[in-house]
Amino acid sequence: MNKVQGLHHLAITTANMKEQIEFFTDKLGMELVALYWMHGVANTWHGFLRLNDDSSIAFVCNPDIGDIPVVMGQTHAGNPGANCAKGTMQHLALKVRDHEELLAMRDRLRSKGVPVIGPTDHGFCVSIYFAGPENLSLELSYSEAPIDHRAWIDPEVQALAGISDAELARYTQSSDYADQGGGVVQPGVDAPGPHMHYPPERYAQTLAVPDEVVWANSENQPPVRVAD
Repeated sequence: MNKVQGLHHLAITTANMKEQIEFFTDKLGMELVALYWMHGVANTWHGFLRLNDDSSIAFVCNPDIGDIPVVMGQTHAGNPGANCAKGTMQHLALKVRDHEELLAMRDRLRSKGVPVIGPTDHGFCVSIYFAGPENLSLELSYSEAPIDHRAWIDPEVQALAGISDAELARYTQSSDYADQGGGVVQPGVDAPGPHMHYPPERYAQTLAVPDEVVWANSENQPPVRVAD
C-alpha cells in the first residue's frame, strides 16, 4: 500500500536566496515561512516557501554554489522540453485549482514582466510555462480528474522503456509490505542501494550511527522564540 501522500518539500539549490524569495513571493504570491541555518550542513542556509500547510518549495544556499558552472542542456534544461543530466530536475510543475486561477496566475506573471506560454491542454492536465531565476523551468497546472493509467500508458512507450505487461501490472498497483515497526536494520555500504554520495569513510561512519543516536541529536528548535 502506498504510504507516500504527496510532496512535503522540494529542495533546489540557489546562489541568491533573496532573488528566489523575491520571485516566488512577488511573482507567484507564495509566503516565506522559514529561513535558517540548514541542520547538519556547514555554512548553508535553508529557505522554505509555503505551498500549503503540508508542502513547500525549499532553497539551499551557500557561498560555493555560485562557483559551480551552469551548462545549459546539462545542469539545467532551460525550458520544459530540453535535455539535462540524468537525475536532475527537468522542470517543476506547481498546482492551481482550476482554469480561472491558471489565467489569473498568467495575468499576475505577465503583469510583472514574466513571459508565459499557454495555456495548453494536455488531456489529463492544463498548463502554462515560464522561467524562474537561475534558469529554473516552471509550470503551473490543474487537473479536473485523476489520471487514468488505462488511457495514458502508451504501449509503444512501454515497449521502448523495456517494461513487460507483468511489470506494468506491478507498477500500476502499489505493492503490499508488512510494516515491521521501524525494526529493520540499516543496510551497509555494500548493500545494493542506490546510495547517497558522500566521501566513502564518512558514509560508512554515518550508516554505522544507531538510529536512536540520530534521533537524540536532532536539531528541532526554531531560531526565534515565539511568545505564546
